[in-house]
Amino acid sequence: MAIFVANADSPTETIYVFLLDEGTEVWRPIQARHLGDDRFQITSINDDPDDEHWQFSTGDIVRCSRRRLSDGIRLVAYERVEQSA
Repeated sequence: MAIFVANADSPTETIYVFLLDEGTEVWRPIQARHLGDDRFQITSINDDPDDEHWQFSTGDIVRCSRRRLSDGIRLVAYERVEQSA
């Protein structure tokens, strides 16, 4: 399995990840590095993993697409491409 590392010089972008176990649809804005095409590597750290359960974790490489959320069209993570080591 290949390990992808985001270019440290590439800027981060805001993407949204789904929060699990919330009882309603909740999306958390986080930072990720764009790796090309629809792939992003999550760089944000979940400061409270006992309380907030992200669908994807720091370091995961995810596919994103544009989706309408309550506050507009946002880039949301929908599929893990590679899991963090």
